Amino acid sequence: GGREANQVSDDYRYQDGNYDAPNAGYYRGGDEPAQEEDAQSDVTEGHDEDDEVYEGEYQGIPHPDDIKEKQKRAPAMADEYRDRADLMAERMEDEEQLAHQYENIIEECGHGRFQWTLFFVLGLALMADGVEVFVVGFVLPSAEKDMCLSSSNKGMLGLIVYLGMMVGAVLLGGLADKLGRKQCLIISLAINAAFAFLSSFVQGYGFFLFCRLISGLGIGGTLPIVFAYFSEFLSREKRGEHLSWLCMFWMIGGIYASAMAWSIIPHYGWGFSMGTKYHFHSWRVFVLVCSLPCIASLVALKFMPESPRFLLEIGKHDEAWMILKQVHDTNMRAKGEPERVFTVSYIKTPKQVDEFIEIQSSTGTWYQRWLVRITTTLKQVWDNVLYCLTAQYRMNTLMLAVVWFTMALSYYGLIVWFPDMIRYLQDEAYDSRVKIFDEEEVSHFTFNFTLENQIHRNGEYRNDKFIGMKFKEVKFEDSLFEDCYFEDVTSSETFFENCTIISTVFYNTDLYEHKFINCRLINSTFMKEKEGCHIDFEEDNDFLIYLVSFLGSLSVLPGNIISALLMDKIGRIKMIGGSMLISAVCCFFLFFGNSESAMIGWQCLFCGASIAAWNALDVITVELYPTDKRATAFGILNGLCKFGAILGNSIFSSFVGITKVVPILLASSALVGGGLLALRLPETREQVLM
Repeated sequence: GGREANQVSDDYRYQDGNYDAPNAGYYRGGDEPAQEEDAQSDVTEGHDEDDEVYEGEYQGIPHPDDIKEKQKRAPAMADEYRDRADLMAERMEDEEQLAHQYENIIEECGHGRFQWTLFFVLGLALMADGVEVFVVGFVLPSAEKDMCLSSSNKGMLGLIVYLGMMVGAVLLGGLADKLGRKQCLIISLAINAAFAFLSSFVQGYGFFLFCRLISGLGIGGTLPIVFAYFSEFLSREKRGEHLSWLCMFWMIGGIYASAMAWSIIPHYGWGFSMGTKYHFHSWRVFVLVCSLPCIASLVALKFMPESPRFLLEIGKHDEAWMILKQVHDTNMRAKGEPERVFTVSYIKTPKQVDEFIEIQSSTGTWYQRWLVRITTTLKQVWDNVLYCLTAQYRMNTLMLAVVWFTMALSYYGLIVWFPDMIRYLQDEAYDSRVKIFDEEEVSHFTFNFTLENQIHRNGEYRNDKFIGMKFKEVKFEDSLFEDCYFEDVTSSETFFENCTIISTVFYNTDLYEHKFINCRLINSTFMKEKEGCHIDFEEDNDFLIYLVSFLGSLSVLPGNIISALLMDKIGRIKMIGGSMLISAVCCFFLFFGNSESAMIGWQCLFCGASIAAWNALDVITVELYPTDKRATAFGILNGLCKFGAILGNSIFSSFVGITKVVPILLASSALVGGGLLALRLPETREQVLM
């Protein structure tokens, strides 16, 4: 009987409710030791020490250890067969519990040294975003000469930064909800710093355009990540105020760029040359200096932790707890209370629904593994984008999209329109001072001085010399040049129309063929033309450009202070609506801006009134979306904002010198419509961060 029972125990074993094939073994991952011939076994006597056979195993009764193991695995196995909607409902319930618990934890941690340190680190990143907007506008007057840029090339260079920022906001904002705030912000700043640095050295227009595009793509991700990152370290009572204070760094970035341009670019000799092909002039030094805030933020960010709210969202409880304890201890030590203990022992983590795919190192080639990881991550980002348009968030997303777009269209359009209008008013004043000379006769005279803003009609010039001089905004009409000599002459916006030029020599001049319109050249010689660009460039008043940008950036300081102090008192919705409606009223006063000083004054008033709406938009966008969608939603809306900026720049600049009515009516109507729609958004100042 013992041998028969022993044979049965060898052939079939009951395990987890299934009968295994012979020699399968009871222990997973191990081989069953061989049974000796004379081994004894009895059904009623416990178990054999060699075989670990459990008493009653033959009757199909499972081992107690198996029961415990199956109970542990039961929830995980059950999730596989549960409907995804049920899992999402359970996750949303967990997130709601976590939101209230996390708010209490942040209040226990307090607001102190840690938040202020993070405030300045993220402020530098936001400052880099502000600098990026102004860089190209400041370097264009100098870069166009070095790179020989036409008007279309200059326009493309001005828009390419916004195009990069639009793509970067959506892409990097979406990745921040999957890879983490800190990691994606480091990637964003590193891309911007590397390509901004590289753009200062490249010589060709195409490569410079590419570097500014990728630089804009990098910095485009900073805005959605910075606000999502900082908001997750703030309590409900502090969030609106301190996010508004953080917005001041964008203003500081504009002031920094204006001051650096003012002090560096006019010093054209600050640089070096290598042969005749490579030139590193002062505007390139300015581009280098403008990358310093980004580099400083990148270095400081290495010492800051990841957002604990994000870590809890992906189930990393212990890491989040350690960071929150660090925040608590840092603030308590700064307050002189190091003995206070962090009382939180357990934090609710939401149920993890998304599948995590880990690819073994032996699966495929390295690039195939990376391709699978990248495509999987991008699909998750795309799912997040679509989630922002589901029934729960669709209406809020669409209303916010309209408000962001109308605000960007009017603000960025007018920001470009103001300096263009000031330049147009300057040109009108300059043209009004033109000197006209009719039927003058000059012979045997040497011109060795500058002729500027003149028109010469029906003149006769015989045996005259034009040596070492400059023509600036000079036009000769129906004139005669006979036996004249031009040497070492430079010109700007100078043309000869319907002139007759006889036996005249042009040596080392930039009077190229296109400057002679319907002229007759008889026995005239062109020798050793000046090398370089054949395009005439407008002489910009650099000082005025820097001054306008500096005053426009500085004018938002009062609006920043007011919005920070009142954000949590009057609410986000009233702040947005009131600011946009006041800005629309400011637009109507532009009809009375008929001088440079008036245009500068109205620009400052408009910027100061509109900044409160920008700050409130940043705050409400952060608060309306849950943690796992927050940066994605902010990135989508900020990308739409940059699209509005591109349209605004293109539309408003096309009406300069034609009419003021269309830009003013377009801007004011967009602001009124967006402001009224903003009043229908839900107020968020009393809700916890989901």
